[in-house]
Amino acid sequence: MIFAMVVIGGVTRLTWSGLSIPEWHPVTGIVPPLSAADWQAEFAKYQQTSQYRLLNAGMSITDFKTIYLWEYVHRLWGRLIGFVYLLPFIYFLVRRRIPRQLIWPLAGIFALGGCQGALGWYMVESGLADRIEVSQYRLTAHLALALAIYAATLWTALGLLQASSGAAPRWARCASEAVLGLVSLTIVAGGFVAGLHAGLTYNTFPLMDGSFIPAGYAQLEPFMRNWFENVAAVQFDHRLLAMATAASVIVLWLTGTRAALPPAAKRALHALLAIALLQLTLGISTLLLVVPIPLAAAHQTGAVLLLTAAIVLRHSLRRAPAAITD
Repeated sequence: MIFAMVVIGGVTRLTWSGLSIPEWHPVTGIVPPLSAADWQAEFAKYQQTSQYRLLNAGMSITDFKTIYLWEYVHRLWGRLIGFVYLLPFIYFLVRRRIPRQLIWPLAGIFALGGCQGALGWYMVESGLADRIEVSQYRLTAHLALALAIYAATLWTALGLLQASSGAAPRWARCASEAVLGLVSLTIVAGGFVAGLHAGLTYNTFPLMDGSFIPAGYAQLEPFMRNWFENVAAVQFDHRLLAMATAASVIVLWLTGTRAALPPAAKRALHALLAIALLQLTLGISTLLLVVPIPLAAAHQTGAVLLLTAAIVLRHSLRRAPAAITD
């Protein structure tokens, strides 16, 4: 469900749907518009936003319903995740079925989910004043927290489902951590590309405007602002990180397949290589075709798959954990 939530969030962003519900009602917001009058009332609220006035003026109510439903499903799915997680957690907690050492980690994951809902509204709020889109900083923070929740949930589940497969070389653990860090950093950089719609320019590869490093890379002062606010720099950084990630995965695969790694780790390594190459292909194709929505959504899906493979690989190389007791 968290995986699907990230994908739904990506489509919501790509369709410019995130500002279609300019209010946040955690409880009553679960009820969608049920009549023509309700739809007109919601449309009237959206018409007060800068996005409507500057980007979508004259939009029909039919088109509004499309973007509204994407944002509504996004919010509803978040609420459903909360219920699906919390109710069994309380049930098993009351019945003392949760191992003691898992209680606080599981409670922490739920708390992060609550923070994610608040951060989502904080993100939406940034686009309701004088902007036609949300802040790229808040968008990236929202994405990063979603993936942190996903990673924590996946790691916990793997610890319950997979027995330790034995000792692995220390270099393999360090290398898998480096790859996981690169994957995570590349995804965060992709958040800024998405937030600035940087994929809509420099639609050539491998050069950008005829150069490896675009001429406008360092046009903002102080220099660090370019990494977060300059379209040319943001896209270049994402490209560079993506290529570095793919290269590191290939090197790790070439080394790891010849080393004495646990069978589970070798399977994870093969999956990591396949997904990394697929993701690189999706990214380049999305860029060259100027970000068509289906391909861009597939690229975001590929990012989560790549993160998953990197986490599974690192988990398969872990030291034998202490036994979890009832």
